[in-house]
Amino acid sequence: MAAEITIKVNERSWKVAASADTPLLYVLANELHLQGPRFGCGLAQCGSCSVLVNGVETRSCVTPVAAVRGKSVTTLEGLPAWYAARQKLSVTPALHPVQQAMIDEQAVQCGYCYNGMIVKASELLAKNPRPTDAEIRTAMKGHLCRCGTYPRVIKAIRRASKAMSGGAA
Repeated sequence: MAAEITIKVNERSWKVAASADTPLLYVLANELHLQGPRFGCGLAQCGSCSVLVNGVETRSCVTPVAAVRGKSVTTLEGLPAWYAARQKLSVTPALHPVQQAMIDEQAVQCGYCYNGMIVKASELLAKNPRPTDAEIRTAMKGHLCRCGTYPRVIKAIRRASKAMSGGAA
């Protein structure tokens, strides 16, 4: 039975009509009309539905909407503001540095994986600003790319890391 649930997404509170066990992904896509998180496998195995919940990557396809009450959800669309808040920037950039690096390295092709890859890489760089390639590979396990752009994704994460630490990309 649907009930009114208040959730915080991208720093804004929303009242949505949903059953407590409705997957968060369905609420984000169908109620809030957010296009970042994508339905991939529906089993939390591909990563395309990833969002940050209190700064931690979470698979929204298997997370009940009730589980995020009182928590902060950040989607692909909210990453620039999330980054600006963490960095105490006075102006929110148009893109998170990982989003820009993915464009610069042409790491995105079909669009299936990019949401999850960007969300996970953003979480990684927030915790570890200068990861090694091995640390990047470990963090990105469980994010499937049908096009096989993994080498470009790793280059993009390195580029974003450098840009975020004040170095030229």
